[in-house]
Amino acid sequence: MHTFRRSAALLALSAGTLAALPALAADELHYNQISLRAEVSQEVARDLMIVTLYTEEQNTDPAKLAADVSTTMNKALAQAKQVKDITLRQGSRNSYPIYDTKGQKITGWRERAELRLESSDFAALSKLTGELLTDLKMGGMDFAIATPTRKASEDALLKDAVSAFKARAQLATDALGGKGYKIVNLNLNSNGYPQPYMRGPMMMKAASMDAAPVTPEVEAGTSQVSMTADGSIEVLMP
Repeated sequence: MHTFRRSAALLALSAGTLAALPALAADELHYNQISLRAEVSQEVARDLMIVTLYTEEQNTDPAKLAADVSTTMNKALAQAKQVKDITLRQGSRNSYPIYDTKGQKITGWRERAELRLESSDFAALSKLTGELLTDLKMGGMDFAIATPTRKASEDALLKDAVSAFKARAQLATDALGGKGYKIVNLNLNSNGYPQPYMRGPMMMKAASMDAAPVTPEVEAGTSQVSMTADGSIEVLMP
């Protein structure tokens, strides 16, 4: 009977010791760990031109107003479709009432419709914009980085970010007198899609009805694209 009890106690002790091993191993994973962060960036040329044009009219007859706006937009769309490598997108279209001075009676209606044009061919889009300004008004001119260009830049920066992280990890290891290190975790993130650079309509010269269309002067500039590498390493001590 005593032998059985002694054996049971030893088994219980052994089981408890084995159960504690995972906890000890988990603690060891955090031993000599350091959090690091590295960031790299580069200037990338904005190679996508975005132009927003609009028409805005008013009339006492809402049906006539809608028809006039549609005619103007359809003409612009037909003209824009004749130019290669231009992406067309119809923007917002809104109609709202106009009230008298007392704000009680509707005296008319105003409607606004937008047309958005995008292209990497700045010369072609600038020329088209100047022609469309005969019937439309300038809402804004933006410049951004095209998606393929952005992806290529991020791929190149990803390699640089990893190299920068490894260099910083080695520097930290040397400072602690370690013999080496291993990466515990690593996260790579870009700064997202850089915000477009906008040149407002005040930068444009308005074309009169009798004057020849004015081709807008464009200067796209650059945007900074960055990639960060942050994570943690475990320094291996001698």
